[in-house]
Amino acid sequence: MSVKREDFDVPVKDYDFADISDVPSLIDQMGNAGGFTATKLAHARDVLKDAISKSQNEGVLNWLSFPACLCATGTRGFFVEAIKRKAYNVIITTCGTLDHDIARTFQSYYHGAFELDDVELGEQGLNRLGNVIVPNECYGEIIENSVLPWLEEIEEERKKSHPENPWRGFGSIELCWAFGDRIDDESSLLYWAAKHRIPIVIPGLSDGSIGAQLFMHRQRSPDFMIDFLADEQVLSDMTWTCKESHALMVGGGISKHHVIWWNQYRDGLDSAVGITTAPEHDGSLSGARLKEAISWGKIRPEAPQVTVEGDASVLLPLLGSDLFG
Repeated sequence: MSVKREDFDVPVKDYDFADISDVPSLIDQMGNAGGFTATKLAHARDVLKDAISKSQNEGVLNWLSFPACLCATGTRGFFVEAIKRKAYNVIITTCGTLDHDIARTFQSYYHGAFELDDVELGEQGLNRLGNVIVPNECYGEIIENSVLPWLEEIEEERKKSHPENPWRGFGSIELCWAFGDRIDDESSLLYWAAKHRIPIVIPGLSDGSIGAQLFMHRQRSPDFMIDFLADEQVLSDMTWTCKESHALMVGGGISKHHVIWWNQYRDGLDSAVGITTAPEHDGSLSGARLKEAISWGKIRPEAPQVTVEGDASVLLPLLGSDLFG
C-alpha cells in the first residue's frame, strides 16, 4: 500500500471521561484516542455490528468460533446471548464447550487462583482451569450421569425415526440439538442452539468428556456411530449457497481453521474479526493474523478485517455490552 502524507489527517484525541456515559461511548472514544489495541477494538465493534445487522437476512452466514475454556467462565454469557438473539447462525467450537455447558447446567464452578498448589488441588479432587476451580463431582460425574442416559434415549429415537440407517446424518449438529432439547436451563448455550436450531459443529468431537461418553456408549451399543461428514455436508451447503459470509473467531486452532477453511470455497469471508493472545512468530494458526488468510483465499482482499490482541474474557464483555446492550 502506497503512503501519502495527506492520507494522515485524522488527529489523535484524548479521552474525555465526562462524556463517557456507557460502553458504546467508551468504545467510540477508544477509536478516536488511538493507543494501539484500543483502535482495533473499536474497529472490531464496527465490523461486528455491521455483520450482526445482516444476520437475519436471507443468504447471510454469520460464523462464531471459540474454544471451550471460556465456557468454564462467565464469558459463556456472551455466547449464550449471541445465540439467543440469533446474531450468529453457525457455531464452530471444541468438545469441551459441551462438557462445560452441560456440567454448569447442574453444578457451579468456583473462583480460584492461578497461584494455587496443583498437587494439593489434585489430592482434594479439585481441577484447576486457570483461576477457575472445577470439583470432580461438578464435571466428570455430572456429565457421565447425564449424558449416558441421554444417549440411550437418543438411540431409541433414532431407531424409530430412521429404522433403515439410524446414524446416517447424525453428526455433532444433531447431537447438540438432542442434548439441548433435554436441557431446561436458559443459561445454557445448548438450550438456545436447540431452541433456534442453530447448528453447532464440533470437528474434534472425541477430544473431551463428551467424546468419552460417546465411546463408552458404543461399548454397550456397537452399532452406534457419529456421522461427522454429515456436519461437513451442512457446512458445504451453507457455504456454497450463501450471498455473504462473516465471522467472529475467538482464539485459534481447529475452530478458527474450520471457519476459514470452508470459506475458501467461496473466495473468502466478506468480513472477519479475530481475538487472540497468541504471537504470530511461531507460525501457529492461533497466532496468525487474519491478513495471512488472504494469501490462502480464506478472507477476501477487500474484506474489513481486524485481529484484536488480548484476553477474550475482557474483550468479549466490552463488545457484548455494545452489541447486545
